[in-house]
Amino acid sequence: MNPLFNNRRGEPFTLPSKYLLFILTIVCTALIVITFNTNLFTGPLNVVAQYIVVPFQKGITYVSENVISLTDRLQSVQQLMIENESLKEQVANLTTENTNLEQDKYELTELQELYDLDQQYSGYEKIGARIIAKDAGNWYHSFVIDKGSEDGIDIDMNIIAGSGLVGRVVDVGPHWAKALSIIADNSAVSGTVLSTQDNLIVSGSLELYENGVISFSKLVDDADKVNVGDKIVTSNISDKYLPGILVGYITTLEEDSNNLTKSGTLTPAVDFEHIDVVLVILEKKQSAD
Repeated sequence: MNPLFNNRRGEPFTLPSKYLLFILTIVCTALIVITFNTNLFTGPLNVVAQYIVVPFQKGITYVSENVISLTDRLQSVQQLMIENESLKEQVANLTTENTNLEQDKYELTELQELYDLDQQYSGYEKIGARIIAKDAGNWYHSFVIDKGSEDGIDIDMNIIAGSGLVGRVVDVGPHWAKALSIIADNSAVSGTVLSTQDNLIVSGSLELYENGVISFSKLVDDADKVNVGDKIVTSNISDKYLPGILVGYITTLEEDSNNLTKSGTLTPAVDFEHIDVVLVILEKKQSAD
């Protein structure tokens, strides 16, 4: 390919490639000689380079350093994201393990309480049962257990949990039974003050149980020996409940207007907001007839 040039007449002419190569060779040779034998490029041209080339090089260096820094930061962010996901997974696993341990601890505590209760009332044959349903409300005033007539359970059998009396069976099927607790509004238990053997009637009240207590009445205490904190257990004369089962502790005590009896409130021995498993005593109170 030959370069084109315009002559004075406006007609293009060509320069042969061999001549162009010869000219470029001479120019390159001259520049080499000048570079090695003079300070032309270290003098004036060097000043020009400082104003043109050096800033350009600095710009390239700045951009390169920022690109490298940005790349490093992106790699760091990616690594942190990977580590963060790994930590999230570890936290989730630890949370699950902790929940399982808490559940195991709760169940172990329940089983220990049932074992202690079983030992306390070792004179009665019992069967453990789990609550599978309950009536609406915050408390277990009426509920269903997963054992029934096929397991030997019958109506009016007593139910215990925690530290004492829960209630009794009021309905039963082959593999389920319904219980009514002592805090229910229509529940009544014939009780005895353990320290004095004075009898009284414990009455359920969901309204009172909002404050953690239920009521008792018809206590005859002529000698004024009954005090706040005394234990109340089921009475020998109860027609539905076996004797000697802890019902609760006297919270308040006052004399009735007739000046013959006393009444007040008691704190049940069972936490009726948190019940999961119970013991059913496989023995019924014998009726007088």
